[in-house]
Formats: sequence, C-alpha cells, structure tokens
Amino acid sequence: MNIHWLDITIIIVYLVGITALGCYSGRGSASSSSSYFLAGRSLRWPMIGLALFATNISTVHLIGLAASGYDQGMVVGNFEWLAPFLLILLGLVFAPFYFRSKISTLPEYVEGRYGPGARTVLAIMGVIGALFIHIGVTLYAGAVVFQSFVDIDIIWSILIISALTLIYTALGGLKAVVVTEAVQTVTLLFGSGAVAIFAFMALGDSGITSLSELKEAVKPDQLSMVRTEGEYSWYAMALGYPILGIWYWCSDQTIVQRVLGAETERDAQLGPIFAGFIKILPVLFMVLPGVIAYVLFKEQIADNKDATLVIMIQELLPIGLQGIVVAGLLAALMSTVAGGLNSTATLVSIDIIKRVRPDTEDKKLVFYGRVTVAIVLLLAISWSTQGEKFGGIFEGINQMIAVLAPPISAVFIWGIFWARGTATAALWTLIGGFACGILVFCLDFPAVSGLFMGYDANGDAIRFFTDHMGIPFMLQAWWLFVISSAILVVVSYLTPEPDREIVARYCWKSPMMVLTEKPISGVTDPRIMSLALVVVMVICYAFFL
Repeated sequence: MNIHWLDITIIIVYLVGITALGCYSGRGSASSSSSYFLAGRSLRWPMIGLALFATNISTVHLIGLAASGYDQGMVVGNFEWLAPFLLILLGLVFAPFYFRSKISTLPEYVEGRYGPGARTVLAIMGVIGALFIHIGVTLYAGAVVFQSFVDIDIIWSILIISALTLIYTALGGLKAVVVTEAVQTVTLLFGSGAVAIFAFMALGDSGITSLSELKEAVKPDQLSMVRTEGEYSWYAMALGYPILGIWYWCSDQTIVQRVLGAETERDAQLGPIFAGFIKILPVLFMVLPGVIAYVLFKEQIADNKDATLVIMIQELLPIGLQGIVVAGLLAALMSTVAGGLNSTATLVSIDIIKRVRPDTEDKKLVFYGRVTVAIVLLLAISWSTQGEKFGGIFEGINQMIAVLAPPISAVFIWGIFWARGTATAALWTLIGGFACGILVFCLDFPAVSGLFMGYDANGDAIRFFTDHMGIPFMLQAWWLFVISSAILVVVSYLTPEPDREIVARYCWKSPMMVLTEKPISGVTDPRIMSLALVVVMVICYAFFL
C-alpha cells in the first residue's frame, strides 16, 4: 500500500514526539538505581493502571486479537476478560507483600520467601521471558504492521523501531517508560476504537443492522465466548488461563515492576484493579472487529489471518486517521518492548551484578542496566526473525507463556498461601518445571517439531503434544503446573520446615486475611473496587454467552 504523505507525517511526528517525551520525563533518573529502575517509588495508581495496560497490550495483541477474532471468534476474548480476575489477585493478594517488603525485583521477594538459589533461577527465567516473549515476538509483530504500510524490509522495520525505543528506555529508566506508556495507552485505545466504529458503520452499510443478522453472517458460535470443545474450550480456559495469568500478571518482572514503583500500598493495590477495568475494552475494540472483518473482508484476508487488522485499516479508515492508528500500533509495540528492556536491566543489575559485587555503586548499576538494555535488544532482534514460524502471532506468544509460566506460578501461589514450602522445594520446582517446559516447547514449536515428527500433507509441522497427544497449549500449561506443584509439595515434606517467623513476612497466615486484614476504608477501598469489577465482568460475560 502507498500510504499517504499525511499519514507518514503523523507517524514520524508521533515517533519523534514520544521519544522526546520519554527522554525529557526520564531526565535525572540515572542519579540513583531506585530512580532509574523504580521511578523513585513515586507512581500513583492511575499511572500504574495505564502503564500495566500499555505494557500488556502490545502490537501482538492488536494484530493477534483481530486475527483470532476473524479465525476463532469471540472465544479468544477470554484472554482479555479473564485478566481482570488475575489483576484483582495481584492487587489484593500479592501487592501488599511486594510493597511492604520494599523489594526492587520479584526474585528478591522469592529470596526472602525461599532463599538465594530460587532467586537466581527466577532471575534467569525472567530475563528469558522478557527476551523471547515481551520483546522478540513483539518486534516481529510491529515490523509486520510497519512493512504493510511502508515498503521497508522487515529487518529494517525492526531496527528503526528498536533504535527509537532504546533511546528513551536506556536514558530515562522506568519513569520514562511509564510516562510514555500512559500517553501510548490513550493513543492505542483511540486508534483501536476508531477501527471498531468504522467496522460497525461498514457492517450497517452492507445491510447487517441487528445482532441476529450478524450471527447468521458469521461462523457458528463465532460470537460466543464459551466453547465446549477445542483448544479454547471452557475447561481448558478455566484450568489453563489462571496458570498463565498468575505468572504474567502477578509474578513477571516486566508487568509487576510498575507496582513495585508505587508511592503507597493503596496505589499498589488500586493500580492493577484500574487496569482490570481497562482490560474490558480490547474485546470490544479488537476481537469483535476481527469477527466483523470475517463478514466484510473474508475474500481478501482468506487464510492470511494476521493481515486482518491491516486490511481493516486500509479499507475502512480515511487518510489521516490511518496514520493515527498506525502510530497507535507502533505505540503498543514500543511500550511493551520498553517495559521488557527495563525489567531485564533491573533483573541483571539488582539480582545478578549487585549480588556478585555487593559494593557496586548506584551509578555503576545504572550503567550496567543500560548495557543490558542494548545487549538484550540485539538478542531480541535476532529472535524476532523467527516470528513467522508460529503460524499465528497470538498463538505463538501464548504457547511460549504456557511452558514458561507453570513452575513460576506454582512457586508463587504456593509460596504466598502455604507456609510449609521450603527453599529446596522451590529451587527444584523452578529447575524441573522449566526443563519440562522447554521439552514441551521444542516438541510443539514447528521449527523444531518438524525435524522430529515430520510434516503433514499441507506441509505443516506435526506437533507431538498438540497433534499426537491431543493436549492444546492451555491444558499443557495446566499439567505442567500440576507436575510443578507435585515437585514443590513432595520436596517440601522431604526437607526441614522453614523458619515460621521469616515466612510470616512473605506469606498470608490464612487466605481469608486477604479480605479481613484491615477494615473497609470507603467506596474506593481496593476490596470494594474489586467487587465492582467482578460484577461488571459477570455482566459482560452474560451478554456474550
């Protein structure tokens, strides 16, 4: 597509502007490690909520949710509408301990709860997760969008976007990342909302004016959030998503670092709940338009489902607005990549270098953090070129999460509710669970499984667990969690009981204390806001059953 000069101008102005804003807002952050990595612990709940959403909603989501809506239907929206329940878990269960212990990283919390061995392993897993999941695949997705509008080779697209993100992330630290994420969230929602509005308008122009007519025009159950079979069946989602979500929303440094930078405990709790309310929108702004695209553009999209959003932008939006929407797509990419880079810098500086050299000065830690950002970005650029081998961007990133999350989720959820869990058990759970996850990933990653299992008549790699064993990736996550939990429980009972006084600083004495520890402080109490969010989610689900 030959994009109009006005749209090109809007995109360039936005990219330059957001880079300048990041550099300006992050000035002075290098004065100390706390300022650079945690924004001086000055973040209030609205900023935390917006930043959580922006880091989560990457270009992978924008492209992937529309593509999956076109291909699978509204059922994929469960990835968005189940997230608020996990954000409530973050706000009510995990955030109080994170804030009270004044940790800088989640591996630091794990050391307090379990010991230094588990901390080291978790830090390594955190860097791997940021490198492969948050940054690598996101760069590929953004480059696909950029290449769709501008005739630039995909490698150059990746390099241009990476360079701009590197500038303000390396210079300004978390403060620069969070401020730009707040702006990018608004841009992102405006752009995706515009696509949704124009899609509904085009639907009316095509003669479909009611929900019943739309149901007749789409695939069976394409407008339903609930399936009884397949990889997105209700039981697969009910068992698998919490495992992915506990890691992603409650124990992943890239996401939770915004909570660690909170000014007060109330900010640390309300920020995630606010993000939970915003998470309602992607289903309406991204998944539902993908369903509509099936009605309007199925001949143009055909089997290339990842082109759904790009074709909708090209076909539905006027000149000028196209540039704003593409800027929103790039904003989503930059915010996720920036968050991933900042978290890896924090993990390497605080959990590795600071522990190896305890006397390292603050400014040296910031320097090492900046070097880490550059190195990790180069590695992510190399990995991002493999994005096309997943068969679908959104599916690919969730498959990676499904094999990384289970051991971490087991260590955190058992650790915060079960005082008997021991340091040795946590260490073996992380190592053993991660090893099992790598094995599953290799046997189901097309680039690898094709070498072992061969290819079918269509030339697609045969995946061992998904195709041969009939275990979709959501249930793979569940069974890996069961294995990890079994390791933790068995080894805990085979090793000496931990010091109860130490564990009490990092573990709830009773699950009910989450709700009863303090009196209700008013309508804006995190528990009241959580209840309101649950009610809203029940209403949303009732509409799309």
